[in-house]
Amino acid sequence: MNSTVLAHNQRTATVWSSGGHAYDRISRGIADSIEHAVVRLDPQPGERILDLATGTGWTSRSLARRGAEVVGADIAADLLTTARELAAREQLPIRYELADAEALPFESGQFDALVSTCGVMFAGRPEAAAAEIARVVRPGGRIALTTWLPDSNVFKMFLVMKAYMPSPPQPAPPSPFEWGKAERVAELLGVPFELRFEPGTSMYREPDGQHAWEAFANGYGPTKMLAAALDAERRAALQRDFVAFHDGFADELGITVPRGYLVTLGTRR
Repeated sequence: MNSTVLAHNQRTATVWSSGGHAYDRISRGIADSIEHAVVRLDPQPGERILDLATGTGWTSRSLARRGAEVVGADIAADLLTTARELAAREQLPIRYELADAEALPFESGQFDALVSTCGVMFAGRPEAAAAEIARVVRPGGRIALTTWLPDSNVFKMFLVMKAYMPSPPQPAPPSPFEWGKAERVAELLGVPFELRFEPGTSMYREPDGQHAWEAFANGYGPTKMLAAALDAERRAALQRDFVAFHDGFADELGITVPRGYLVTLGTRR
């Protein structure tokens, strides 16, 4: 057990970490939404920027290529190992730290900006994560968050998986897709930040639904761990339903799945 990660998030850390190097293929699939957030943030050379829930570091590398001084933080140790390898390959001086979004090991006001692309929305205690975002960004600093919409095809993909998951504890934990509602983000961050919102659509492309299954079953922690926990019959049924869902977006070239998201931009008051 890693003491850097809060006790109630240890299992979550294990789930996300299970994707390992293969998680970077998942990030490739949302690269357009990542770039949307980075472009709107408009990072400047020398700015101190935290990439929160960095995963394998796709967003942090985009920021560093623009000259920012980047720290990437995540609870998933194995994803950070890959992030360090990929940054080193490009000779990008990014510092990666194992850190829990609900209790960040950084000083108050340490960062000029903070980015989280489809990451912090999965924090189990959103109010705590939001408070930490506000704490570590200096007055006048900026945030850019990308979060999946609650009616997006990512949400619908999770519904496919939900049919094979055990019943959630009661009371059920908050849905991460609440972060896709502007009014909910305003509840969490609207006091410390002046907020603006912009919707977007990420296009996920694969040759077919089977390729999507292979990407997620190998690299996306929630899908990988779910599949591993099922017996052979139910795992085959999950695979069938997952493939069929993605094949529902077939076109002449393969599959193209539109996945709606919200970009939140904020300035620290």
